[in-house]
Amino acid sequence: MANGFIQGGDPLLKNPKTPRNLWGTGGLNLLPGEFSDWKHERGIVSTVHTPNKPNSDGSQFFICVSPQPALDGQYSAFGRVTEGMNIVERISQAPTGADGLAQTPVRILKIAIEKKKEESFLDASPDQMRRTATLKTTLGSLKIQMEPDWAPSHVRNFLKLAASGWYNGTAFHRIVKGFVVQGGMGETRSSGPYHPADRWVRPLKGEFRKDVRHVRGIASMAHGEDPDSATTSFFLVLGPAPHLDGEYSAFGRVVEGLEGLDAFEKEPVEGEKPVRRLEIVEAAIDPR
Repeated sequence: MANGFIQGGDPLLKNPKTPRNLWGTGGLNLLPGEFSDWKHERGIVSTVHTPNKPNSDGSQFFICVSPQPALDGQYSAFGRVTEGMNIVERISQAPTGADGLAQTPVRILKIAIEKKKEESFLDASPDQMRRTATLKTTLGSLKIQMEPDWAPSHVRNFLKLAASGWYNGTAFHRIVKGFVVQGGMGETRSSGPYHPADRWVRPLKGEFRKDVRHVRGIASMAHGEDPDSATTSFFLVLGPAPHLDGEYSAFGRVVEGLEGLDAFEKEPVEGEKPVRRLEIVEAAIDPR
């Protein structure tokens, strides 16, 4: 339980009195190695084998808490954690002895195969994405009309995250009066940074249109220096911002609750950070 990964699956731990040589070395020497081009990134699950002994995989496995490039092509990666990395981190922080083993074993109580969770709006047509989303915020509710003709991938992304509850409890972390109010970052979530829908968060290719104007009430996606790096953070435009046209992917417009934008502009800030916590209490897609 060190070096950036945690390890489990030793059948001998069911009964510590069982001789260690019953299954070779605790469930090893059972399977051939199956190496691939998978990278041992955070959350990757891979099998354990006997050091310097090919084809000695078995029931034991480990989960990468942090990237482990030295293991690429050396161990058989077979899965990825899509929910519960916070639990993996907690396990990795359990006290260990000089031998690297947990002083108090963290036991796997149950393993169950679950039905695969489907990504909402994955195959939705532009017409199916012409929806309105309601953001219930600390300062009142806003309704945003999606505009899939402007940026279909960004609309699909926003609807997917709203439908999954991903935005609920996230904060508006930036207010620039007369310019934008920005929010939608997972690390600001009141219940913690992790969410089951994290599996569907991925960078979006920019969908930029110079004919779509960034004026008051427009909803657009934030990105870093890479124009194709937008993921979850978005901003609502408070005033004309023509320098954003063709540079950021506008995906919707506020059609109800513009007075809420007035309320955001009245909030005290320290630099660009609101003095008090302002959050998306709930983001929901309105029924047709």
